[in-house]
Amino acid sequence: MRGVFVDANDSLAEIFERQRKPGDPDVKVHLDPNIKAEQWPSILDGAEIGVVDHTALPTDVAKKCAGLKHIVFLGTGARSYMNPEELAGLGMSVHLIKGYGDTAVAESAIALMWASARVLAQMDREMRVGNWLREDAMQLTGKTLGLIGFGGIAAEVARIATGSGMKVIAWNRTPKTFPGVEFVSLDTLLADSHVISIHLLLNDETRGFLSRNKIAAMRKGVILINTARGAIVDEQAMIDALKSGHIRHAGLDVYNIEPMPKDHQLTRIPNVTLSAHSAFRTPEASENLIHAAWEHCRRIAKG
Repeated sequence: MRGVFVDANDSLAEIFERQRKPGDPDVKVHLDPNIKAEQWPSILDGAEIGVVDHTALPTDVAKKCAGLKHIVFLGTGARSYMNPEELAGLGMSVHLIKGYGDTAVAESAIALMWASARVLAQMDREMRVGNWLREDAMQLTGKTLGLIGFGGIAAEVARIATGSGMKVIAWNRTPKTFPGVEFVSLDTLLADSHVISIHLLLNDETRGFLSRNKIAAMRKGVILINTARGAIVDEQAMIDALKSGHIRHAGLDVYNIEPMPKDHQLTRIPNVTLSAHSAFRTPEASENLIHAAWEHCRRIAKG
């Protein structure tokens, strides 16, 4: 059984090769993180396994991938790049990797929260062009952080935020308990939170979940953090709320279109802090990620 890591960057390729063991399935590394979707068939060249970091696999392209039976997606957000149900109809299984970067993503969410509260990115931009901008900040100690969705990442966010003196509340689609976290209704969370951080998986139920009405129900002056998936939020409604000041500031790592076009509306709004879908990018998380990818490949090869 053959496989190809179709869109490896330098660092992931190095880890992938270092973790290779004698007797492993034949998985080649295609070193190019910027391939186009239409290149899948030629890069795979009939391989049964495709390991993919972030390249889209439209169903019409998948139909041309002769031999492809397994897609090992490096993360949990495959739905942003492909349709697993349609691929299943072609006899292709999509394998996800969970939990590899919970701490990395949580730390990024916390970093975006603090940067947003202190207006650091905006002051940095203004000072670089000669403007001595001094903005009033939001003091986070004693403030309420609301977590929408509560899995491993949110649990890490709660641990860090609680330790910094914040009150943490959460809403989850299924009942949960966690030390130091009060689980409340979604209406209560939206109304009471000074900061809201999103931690939902993207699926048909959560696409557009944070709607215009839900954004309107938030406390005026809220800070919004999203390290989950851009499509969970009604982007235009968020932009309108940022412009009006209803949302004080947004710290965003994910977007509807990635990479973000240079002329995107969000690049022209001062009260946003942007990062390039990089919350999970730490050496520790990458080691965990590639280990899990190899384990998928080994299991698949053994049948």
